[in-house]
Amino acid sequence: MRNNLDITAYLVLGPENTAGRPVGDVVEAALVAGFTCVQVRSKECSARQLMEVAREAAGAIERVGAAQRVALLVDDRLDVALAARAAGVKVDGVHVGQSDVPVEVCRRYLGEDGVVGLSARTDEMLEYVRTVDTGCVDYLGAGPLHETATKPDCGMDAAGNVITRSLADLSELARTSPLPVVVGGGVKAADIPALARTGVDGFFVVSAVCAAPDPGAAARELVEAWRAARA
Repeated sequence: MRNNLDITAYLVLGPENTAGRPVGDVVEAALVAGFTCVQVRSKECSARQLMEVAREAAGAIERVGAAQRVALLVDDRLDVALAARAAGVKVDGVHVGQSDVPVEVCRRYLGEDGVVGLSARTDEMLEYVRTVDTGCVDYLGAGPLHETATKPDCGMDAAGNVITRSLADLSELARTSPLPVVVGGGVKAADIPALARTGVDGFFVVSAVCAAPDPGAAARELVEAWRAARA
């Protein structure tokens, strides 16, 4: 899957984000609309519950015939990703932060075809790509563009202040990084044109799709805005 990885339109979700709708239904609607990557993430689920969420998302990816082109990733939990794989679920990799399981360990256990994504505050990410061997990482997740209720600590500094990232910050990261960059944190359709112009490789969202009255229509609006901005 590493060779087919597409982070252009990246959905992040867990059962607490979907307004009571099945995770698989939201994933399917987003994929039909053109989303290209899925990450399951939950701070509420147990390991076994998160495995079932991964199974549900994998089933949706399979139903739309996208198993060979849409990566399914698990946030933070390398153990859940490996356990789901052992149970027959097509999990393609993990997304971790700089304080989570080291990327070298993730690569060792996931194998050469596994996907490993890494996130951190944009200032830390700039230092990372300038000084560290990025050979174990497939893409970088950056942000937040805005403060976001789905991950209140995103971008929080040591003093407890949330530091959002400017478009200039993201442009510099896109220029500097040898890896693809996906940006999120409160991203909405109105943000897409300016975000696309920074040169980053994609956007990730939670609420913009999962909390929408019609997730499919919301996903389509985001994808079409990105395509129009890049055209």
